[in-house]
Amino acid sequence: MKSPLVSALRISRRAALVLAVALLGACAQMAPVTDPLPSWNDGAAKETIVQFVRKTTDSSSPQFVPAAQRVATFDQDGTLWVEQPMYAQVDFALDRVKDVVKAQPALATEEPFKAVVMGDRAAMAKFTEADLLKLVGASQAGLSIEAFREVVKTWAATAKHPKFQRPYTELVYAPMVEALKYLRANGYRTYIATGGGQEFVRAFAEAVYGVPPEHVIGSLLKVDYAVRDGVPTLTNAPALFFINDKANKPVGINMMIGQRPQAAFGNSDGDQQMLEWTTAGTGARLGMLVLHDDAQREYAYGPATGLPASRIGTFTQPVYDEAKKKGWIVISIKNDWKRVFAFE
Repeated sequence: MKSPLVSALRISRRAALVLAVALLGACAQMAPVTDPLPSWNDGAAKETIVQFVRKTTDSSSPQFVPAAQRVATFDQDGTLWVEQPMYAQVDFALDRVKDVVKAQPALATEEPFKAVVMGDRAAMAKFTEADLLKLVGASQAGLSIEAFREVVKTWAATAKHPKFQRPYTELVYAPMVEALKYLRANGYRTYIATGGGQEFVRAFAEAVYGVPPEHVIGSLLKVDYAVRDGVPTLTNAPALFFINDKANKPVGINMMIGQRPQAAFGNSDGDQQMLEWTTAGTGARLGMLVLHDDAQREYAYGPATGLPASRIGTFTQPVYDEAKKKGWIVISIKNDWKRVFAFE
């Protein structure tokens, strides 16, 4: 016969177990929902992203978007990472000039290479877009696709930004990386649509942004195919093939993806046509532009800052006004971002 004490103990243990389960359930119900965008301040910009994701991924929503159609495109320079005082790829190309001239000594007497070799900053400050393209083209011409990516990876691991004294790959915007992850977590395929070099960005995009090489759309040099020492090889040529900027961005996106994005993020006049094309589609659409208005934590330039548009990452007042007219959200770094970089 079981003693009353043993029975009482068993009942007490059972009751304790029931109470523990109930408490766990209550705690789970009271647990706060994880914020998918913790580096964003509460406000219209953050709420717009959250609501866009909710209404396009909820199957009961009239604005539901099937998973196969969920595409979001992001510019890179000035949208995903720092673009001042000079585009990172231009800094890379300038660093590569010595190696380029060593391989081709005759270039030492030609501009714009001569100015770089001589350290003529006055002449370098006057470089035209054509000069910069010439430097960028020379920085990768003659290298196989694989060799060039390795050169970029090595540079990215050692080169430091003049203001922040950190590798460029650390100067990515934490709020935008969160937006990329949040969209992907909800079935969106994220692409980088940049005016920068496609192969340059492909070298680090997956490690830095979680964006695989095949999801990078950028400007292209001509690429030659040849069998070298019995090995089929793709090699960069100095000739320009395609510039993925302004009106060419929608063209490049269509060429690589074959469909209109549901969302597009940019920061300059060069992204206007991408946002126009994206938001002109039917159903829920999202267009956002980053405004650099925080000189203390990053840089300030362009409309609504009281400063003129920058030559780098030009964002003019007419495009700012167009954004307001079309309902694109202008993201204020100063007001909308709780932190700019992950190391803050």
